[in-house]
Amino acid sequence: MLPGRGRNGRGARTGRVSQVLGIRTAWTSIGDGEFFCPGCGGDRNYQRLTGRRRFTLAGIPVLPRGETGPVVECTACGHHYGTDVLDHPTTTRFSAMLRDAVHTVALAVLAAGGTCSRTSLEAAATAVRSAGLDDCTEDQLSALVEALAADTGRVLCEPGGASLAIELHEALDPLAPHLAPTGRESILLQGARIALADGPYTPAERDVLTTVGAALTICSDDVTRLLAEARTPS
Repeated sequence: MLPGRGRNGRGARTGRVSQVLGIRTAWTSIGDGEFFCPGCGGDRNYQRLTGRRRFTLAGIPVLPRGETGPVVECTACGHHYGTDVLDHPTTTRFSAMLRDAVHTVALAVLAAGGTCSRTSLEAAATAVRSAGLDDCTEDQLSALVEALAADTGRVLCEPGGASLAIELHEALDPLAPHLAPTGRESILLQGARIALADGPYTPAERDVLTTVGAALTICSDDVTRLLAEARTPS
């Protein structure tokens, strides 16, 4: 077989051509910030990049091949991701969203109960502290509920009130897509146990918890099941 012919010869020529011709991308930073890096598994800094592709001849750019990106580059691991990765909250942001959600649910349930008993306040404060607001006290929650009741521009404690739905959806809607089903159910169960701390559900408390379930994208059948489960002593 003649040199340069046959399988090995074709492979050699292809290798030489690939060393001469190629495509290079020149990246330009168009923004930066902090994000949750899937590769690193934690909060990292990122650069948002857009690129221009060019044919190269012997490593020298010669012909434009259009634009690419934008992409998100982790400054720690260097991996590139689609820009939808920025939709995932950072760990710090997620923790704050969870704290706000549990706090809002606790206040809504307490306000729906009408009068805040010591047992319901204790249950609410325990839930809020477990979510990360370590300095939350029963007296603070009681004062907030009283302030809500005195605020005539809000109807947080009225069953089915428009402001109630808005308050809960604003706190829960951004969080729900990032929670596993068990996480969404846990928030609803915490609210249910606050309601049950001083006795059976009142109609107003049921309305609040139904709104919580809807905001967390829990179907109505599962909401009914979970509210029944919460009545069962653990």
